Amino acid sequence: MENIALIESFSEFKDDKSIDRVTLMAILEDVFRAALKRKYGSDDNFDIIINPDKGDLEIWRNRIVVNDGEVEEPNEEISLSDARKIEPDFEVGEDVSEEVKLEDLGRRAILALRQNLISKIHEHDNTNIFKQFKDLEGEIYSAEVHHIRHNAVILLDDDGNEIVLPKSEQIRSDYFRKGESVRGIIKSVELRGNKPTIIMSRTAPEFLVKLFEQEIPEVFDGLITIERVARIPGEKAKVAVDSYDDRIDPVGACVGMKGSRIHGIVRELGNENIDVINYTKNDQIFIARALSPAKVTSMVIKEAIEGEKPRVDVFLMPDQVSKAIGKGGVNIRLASQLTGYELDVQREGIADEDVELTEFSDEIEAWVIAEFKNIGLDTARSVLDLDVSDLVKRTDLEEETIIDVQKILREEFED
Repeated sequence: MENIALIESFSEFKDDKSIDRVTLMAILEDVFRAALKRKYGSDDNFDIIINPDKGDLEIWRNRIVVNDGEVEEPNEEISLSDARKIEPDFEVGEDVSEEVKLEDLGRRAILALRQNLISKIHEHDNTNIFKQFKDLEGEIYSAEVHHIRHNAVILLDDDGNEIVLPKSEQIRSDYFRKGESVRGIIKSVELRGNKPTIIMSRTAPEFLVKLFEQEIPEVFDGLITIERVARIPGEKAKVAVDSYDDRIDPVGACVGMKGSRIHGIVRELGNENIDVINYTKNDQIFIARALSPAKVTSMVIKEAIEGEKPRVDVFLMPDQVSKAIGKGGVNIRLASQLTGYELDVQREGIADEDVELTEFSDEIEAWVIAEFKNIGLDTARSVLDLDVSDLVKRTDLEEETIIDVQKILREEFED
């Protein structure tokens, strides 16, 4: 029987997709009702009985008996003579239930029905995957490298679900091989054309937080809280931690003896340098800690301008400035992200004869001055105090440009 073969194929879907019996029956009835509606215009007067486990399917159409020649709605009414062909003792006004065979729907309708079923099964499957991974957003997840593309790595988990790790969410030093296990957080899950797109990230600050929770029991148990995180993925991160228990040293507990506890996190993140500092609500103390390893002499927190980050003038001794700024300005950028302040480094005790770089705007282009300011050099002597080779490494300026600038600045003091 064709209906048995068809139902058996439906049972295969059930086995393949692990759909529970109740859900499968609901999907099957929905699909058959759609087919009936297409053929008869309405499915309201049909009863569908399905037993997918046995391959049983029955469709019954219910109609009211009317006098011959008075049939106005063929789908809902049946003439007395036609009714008596089914049962000879039917009378006008009685209900007639007549079985509809699958072949009555037509071969094309059956093929369309099967395609519709496949679509519904996939839709159900995709909806379940979407819900599953939506609940996992922000959580660490592992999957194997399946395919490496130019702009993304495609991963597969144990259930065969596809997860995308875009280039923008990879740490710069990441290198992947097919079959290798990769960890990251589920950053987002979206339905695109009824298919879930699962995005993994290894660069999000939340990934670092979750690694702390996995590797450090006190963080997992809530004895230590991670208050703020700032990251330049694969390069450097600053993590502010706190504990409500005075007996626990949050920094020491996170770092461990000789860095033993944090080592696994650093390795997972491509040797990302991680500074762990004590959090405090005292902004001045927090800013000073965020700028470590530099030692801050003093600071002035300025009144915030609407629409801009509040600014702070941070004063340091000349030998501490480069520590505060860090290689390529990384340290001060992270400190700014962590504290929420725009930090302006100032040298403590600038000599009276020193001159602000902006005073040379007629001779030095603004973008060149900006390059020096980006690494905390805002006076003539601060630029002259450093070697040309050091300035080449720390800025995007050519050696020739730096030599010309230093020449202009030197002439100012010689005059």
